Order: sequence, then C-alpha cells, then structure tokens
Amino acid sequence: QVQLVESGGGSVQAGGSLKLSCAASGRTFSTYDLGWFRQAPGKEREFVAGIRWNSFLTVYTESVKGRFTITRDNGKNTVYLQMNSLKLEDTAVYSCAAGTRRSSSPAAPATYDYWGQGTQVTVSS
Repeated sequence: QVQLVESGGGSVQAGGSLKLSCAASGRTFSTYDLGWFRQAPGKEREFVAGIRWNSFLTVYTESVKGRFTITRDNGKNTVYLQMNSLKLEDTAVYSCAAGTRRSSSPAAPATYDYWGQGTQVTVSS
C-alpha cells in the first residue's frame, strides 16, 4: 500500500498564504497521479487541484485558479499545494490522494486509490 501524510495546515487570516505538503511512501511515486481535495463542515468533498504522473497536466477547480499551485518533487516523494490570497471559503480539511492508474479524469475521486487523513486549514477575517 501507499501511505500519504499531509502537513502544513493551520490558521491564517484572509489574504494570507499557506503551503501544504504530502509525503508518500514507496519507490514508484513518479508513476502516480496526485490530487488535493478539501471538505468543509456540512459540505461534500471537493476537488481542488491535480497533477498528472508526468507533470504534463495540472488541473484546478475554478475557485482556486490563480491563487493555488500544485507541484511535485519526485526525489522527495512529495506533492505540494501552495495557497495564496486565502479566503474564508477556503476553510476545510485538505487531503492528498494518489492514483496508481493513469486516468483522464483527474477531478474524480475514483481516480485515486490512496488517501491521506487530511490537514486542517482555517482562514479567519
């Protein structure tokens, strides 16, 4: 199995920035599609950002375009989510996910086989 551990969450005022990290186990990290999802209280899990196994494609949900950036470092088995200009509505538990099969649907939860436990991001006014 693949284990994923998120870090970097916390509390920040609106307009601020945070950088989330997700470290993965295994020697085949470079073959995984990777994604970030979030879930706010009382809401369904929402796709935030994804990066293809070969980094040739990144995808973002419309509400974070221009503010969030997903990157990966295969040498460190880590995927990152840089979050800038944070808004109150960004408050959620953020989880990373890895998919072992190459998919054409990066925003679909079914694309991903392994999930981290999540890290809390709280944005205040």
